[in-house]
Amino acid sequence: MQHNYQDLIQLFSDTFFKHYNTRLIKGGDEPLYLPANEDCSYHQIIFARGYYASAFHEVAHWCQAGEARRLLEDFGYWYMPDGRNEQQQHTFELAEIIPQAIEWAFNIAAQKKFHVSSDNLNGFQADTDGFKKKVFEQVQIFIQQGFPSRAHQFIEALAQFYHTPLPLTLEHFTNTEEPACLN
Repeated sequence: MQHNYQDLIQLFSDTFFKHYNTRLIKGGDEPLYLPANEDCSYHQIIFARGYYASAFHEVAHWCQAGEARRLLEDFGYWYMPDGRNEQQQHTFELAEIIPQAIEWAFNIAAQKKFHVSSDNLNGFQADTDGFKKKVFEQVQIFIQQGFPSRAHQFIEALAQFYHTPLPLTLEHFTNTEEPACLN
C-alpha cells in the first residue's frame, strides 16, 4: 500500500482545519507544535522530515491536548531529548502512554506497522516490554471506552482513505505488534 505524507496533510486539513484552525506541516529535524500568533494565523503541527510516524505521533499529542494546552508551544509539555536518566525516562514514558496508544490506532487505520518507542537510545534503557504493555493496556481502555473525540475523527478519516474496516477492535492490535509485548 502506498503511504505518502502529503495524503496525511490533506486528510488532516480536510478533517480539522475549518473547526480547529490547525494544519499539519512537514518540517525539518525536530517536531514542534506552534499555536497561532502574529506571524501565522493558524496553529501548526510540525512533524519531522515527512516521516509518517512523526506525523502520527504529533497528531496523537494534539488529539490528547485540551483547549488550553493547544494555545501553548509544544502544548506546554516537558520534553527532554534522548539521553534521559532513569527518573527522566520514567517521567517521559508516563507522558507517552496515551499518545502512543492513539498513534497505534492511527497506524492500524492506515494499515501501517507500529512500533512502541521509548525514544532514549543514548540514555537509561528502561523496561521496554513493560512500556509496551502499558501502551497496550491503554489501547484496551480506548477500545472499551472510546478514543478521544479528535483521535476518533482522524481514525475514521484514515480508515476511509485506506479502506480499513471499522470499528477498530482488539484483534486489529494483537495482530500488529511484537507478540512478546502483549503476553
